[in-house]
Amino acid sequence: MTRRLVIFDVDGTLVDSQGHILAAMELAFSTIGHDLPARAQVLSIVGLSLPVAMARLAPELGPAEHLKLVVAYKDAFASLRAQDLSPLYAGAADVLAGLALQSDLVLGIATGKSRRGLDHLVAAHGWAGQFATMQVSDDHPSKPHPAMIHACLRETGIAPAHAVMVGDTTYDMDMARAAGIHALGVSWGYHPADALGPHVIDDFAALPAALGRIWAAGQA
Repeated sequence: MTRRLVIFDVDGTLVDSQGHILAAMELAFSTIGHDLPARAQVLSIVGLSLPVAMARLAPELGPAEHLKLVVAYKDAFASLRAQDLSPLYAGAADVLAGLALQSDLVLGIATGKSRRGLDHLVAAHGWAGQFATMQVSDDHPSKPHPAMIHACLRETGIAPAHAVMVGDTTYDMDMARAAGIHALGVSWGYHPADALGPHVIDDFAALPAALGRIWAAGQA
């Protein structure tokens, strides 16, 4: 039996965290007295690690100010998260549960979130034991660097040819290509669907069949 690995991004793929992200960014920028970038610009950096994201959002600021933004954003997001949990996208819970029951599939996560943030989601959504490998921004360079995927492959012992990255941004797709695995985009996240490559789904229910097509075609 061939073991296969499905690696998921989190924000914009599994979890609809847009409201918390925008609110936390507004609070972070107000903390240092700087104008908040446009909404589209803020959403375009979702998936990057926070230091890289802040540098892109405010290139006119220096490293000290970027660090203040990172700290303020983390504090604001944690406070918002404690008040109201970001919901899963429709169908995500059922599809994840179904995939987890398949003996030939291993599930993983590669996210720009912190370990603290991911641990909170795992506990809140009952994901304990569902993912065999979970990589976060605390331990790796920012996407699209392939370090997180390399770690997923190493921890599971699964070859790149048998792995697929599922994500909503070009950072996810580029990371997958850099790591030599296949990529499957989702259209409901933060980057335009037509920028995500040839394999894109519009509904979570379509995920198992899309993975099946990729593997049946001998692409993974």
